[in-house]
Amino acid sequence: MLPMPVLQRLRAQKTVPAEAFDAVTIFFSDIVGFTAISANSTPMEVINMLNMLYRMFDEKITQYNVYKVETIGDAYMAVSGLPERNGNKHASEIADMSLSLMRSLDGATVPHCPGEPLRIRAGINTGPCVAGVVGTTMPRYCLFGDTINTASRMESMGEAMKIHISETTKKALDIIGGYEVESRSISDVPGKGEMQTFWLLGKVGGIQLESPQGLKLKDYDHDFLEMLIRS
Repeated sequence: MLPMPVLQRLRAQKTVPAEAFDAVTIFFSDIVGFTAISANSTPMEVINMLNMLYRMFDEKITQYNVYKVETIGDAYMAVSGLPERNGNKHASEIADMSLSLMRSLDGATVPHCPGEPLRIRAGINTGPCVAGVVGTTMPRYCLFGDTINTASRMESMGEAMKIHISETTKKALDIIGGYEVESRSISDVPGKGEMQTFWLLGKVGGIQLESPQGLKLKDYDHDFLEMLIRS
């Protein structure tokens, strides 16, 4: 997947040099208990579940200045602040998107196991990174730097249906203002040592209004049932 500005430069120049960004905000999420869910599901059920979940995610993020980097299995990665810079808005764009995704999953269940809750962990970090196109046969727009690694750690050390953010993200949101954040105790982060981290709880006055197309997961679940019935 290549963002449109990068694709346009690639077509015009045949190559796109790597670019450094002083500050971006990275989002990672994954499904809680995905290994256990997969072990008790058929491959088709797993694919349908992921397709349903990430269709909803893909539609949600179009309402924000956010670029979807990739999905790997049950992991979902998105970024704001590149390939086109947006000043200091990247932290708030990712924060609003994350709160919207969490709200959409409120009460959601695994489609083929109605009694099994479908929950995610989310992690966010803000900092510098380098981005560039890698490969020629199937070129990909890849992000590099410790900012990405830390964002991944925020996700893996998070808790179900919570948004775990780093101190750099918390400071960026403090500058913007209007976000409800709660301190978490000092955590020993693998590869990073002790870090002060936080939970993103909400936004004063609520997140920006969503479009009528910002459906909840249950709406996609209904779509899949209709598709299965028709087939």
